[in-house]
Amino acid sequence: MADVPGARGENVDRRDARDTWLLSAPALVILTFAAAGPLLVMLVYSFLTPGEYGNVVWRFSTDPWVSTVLTRDIFDGTYAFADAHLAILWRSVKLALTTTVLTFVLGLPTAWFIATRPARLRATLLFLIMIPFWTNLLIRTFAITQIIRNEGILNTFLRRVGVIEEPLVIIYSDFAVLLGMTYVYLPLMVLPLFAAIDRFDLRLIEAAYDLYASRWQVLRHVAMPIIRPGIVAGAILVFIPSLGAYVTPRILGGGRHMMIGNFIELQFGQGRNWPLGAALSVLLLVFVGAALILLLRTTTRTPADG
Repeated sequence: MADVPGARGENVDRRDARDTWLLSAPALVILTFAAAGPLLVMLVYSFLTPGEYGNVVWRFSTDPWVSTVLTRDIFDGTYAFADAHLAILWRSVKLALTTTVLTFVLGLPTAWFIATRPARLRATLLFLIMIPFWTNLLIRTFAITQIIRNEGILNTFLRRVGVIEEPLVIIYSDFAVLLGMTYVYLPLMVLPLFAAIDRFDLRLIEAAYDLYASRWQVLRHVAMPIIRPGIVAGAILVFIPSLGAYVTPRILGGGRHMMIGNFIELQFGQGRNWPLGAALSVLLLVFVGAALILLLRTTTRTPADG
């Protein structure tokens, strides 16, 4: 009889576990079909043969995966590195990483300033940070073109004050794309940093100064380890959409400085090579996953880990 209460407790635990699974079943089904389903379709398409006018021919082929990094000569059938594909991938990674770094450099002092203001002023400043999200991304990107184009606000002002004689050619360049993505994704860095700094006990900084620590030592050994979760969250929120950005590079790059997102859209559109577009999409997903794992391992490493 002594085992009866224990058995009854196990039955209760099983019932609770079963109820938990039943309650989460709708969400799991939605995630499976809404997230995993499209990814599975892309994976299957990446191993098929492209049709003549788009779509796919249901014949197994590994050519789409080979074509992501290699190109075949139409005359002798030899393979060579697909320089255009690799250049687009490198440009995407470079601009995404640079955007992440720039948003951090600009976002950290901004978030620190907001977090150290009085409560009433903090709410107002956060409201101003979130206002751009109320406007469509396409409209915000077009607004940037009106500032940096040859006859835009920036060049007009610089010419009138006599700083330049000829307009600065900024638009339709990698710099224009970088400028646009930094502007667009800066709030995604500021908000996680603010959330981390807002929980920061500023008395720790005073204690570090009392122990004769320099400003660099305070930043490196006191502030950064505490706000590291905000840095990781902000880096993830900025890097992922930057790597797959489409609208900003399309408008500010003018089609001449495309990124991997534009190149994938090109394969499904004018290129009519759906398997190659699917292979590039899956490859981008794998690359983002690997980059996130590396980012998490490097940014969450404690001093004891070396």
